[in-house]
Amino acid sequence: MKNFKHSAIFLVIAACLCTEGVIATAFVKCDDKAEKDTVTITIDNVEAFGEKSTFKISILEDNIPTEGFNQTTKRVVETHQLWNELLQNHVSNNGIVNYRSFKTEHKKLRDYMYALSLFKSNEGFQSISREETLAFWINAYNALTIDLILRNYPLKSIKDIKEPWGQRLWKLGETWYDLNEIEHQILRKMDEPRIHFAIVCASVSCPKLLNEAYTAKNLEFQLTKATKDFLSEKERNIITPNAIQISKIFQWFAKDFKQNGGIIDFINQYTEVKIFKNAKKSYKDYNWDLNE
Repeated sequence: MKNFKHSAIFLVIAACLCTEGVIATAFVKCDDKAEKDTVTITIDNVEAFGEKSTFKISILEDNIPTEGFNQTTKRVVETHQLWNELLQNHVSNNGIVNYRSFKTEHKKLRDYMYALSLFKSNEGFQSISREETLAFWINAYNALTIDLILRNYPLKSIKDIKEPWGQRLWKLGETWYDLNEIEHQILRKMDEPRIHFAIVCASVSCPKLLNEAYTAKNLEFQLTKATKDFLSEKERNIITPNAIQISKIFQWFAKDFKQNGGIIDFINQYTEVKIFKNAKKSYKDYNWDLNE
């Protein structure tokens, strides 16, 4: 265990040093009182996003190979534990977000964003699986959306913010991103139309924010559930065999849903109601009020 602790410290220090311009100083210490076979590493005085904070990682020894830095950071960040805890604390089962209470843990959200940046800066990021990549960017998009709202809260709608999807506010690895780039240049190019029901726009008519982090292990189940849940919610979609009133998401991103047929073909995969090919189709008005 002692050797593992030393290896873990070295790995975290290396990770810190490889993220240029993010960290000012770091002091690393291990918590010997942690649970058996667990190492808790704390990095103090991390300077990220203009603030200093403490960044803590808990690593299960049995799950982490000590010989590979890339594998270590992948396994640690893949859990998205900080994000999962925040979602559990501030998002209901129905996707209602308590932004007021979320704001009290804004620093913890920034810690998670720093973890994403650290992970993205690692050269091993380019070799992670498709599922790991999707989970990373879905979680990142949702976390950055919450951060955008908290920066401007209180407000009634995300549209009260000037160019909300075009503000390049977040540095992940060595690259600055806005929400448009993550959605259109990364996620949509992965040819997975169900991402439209996983990423959120902080509005009543958008898909509900899942109150758990997306993970590579559970991704297929989570994406399917998010799609089925969205289609079953009558305030967002009304589906009958002969007529459908559906979200404007299907209009805005029609190309994404026509990869293997038409929009009706896509919807029929995820709803219990069988829609006829000649069913009438219309789109519901979009409510941009904040999802709180």
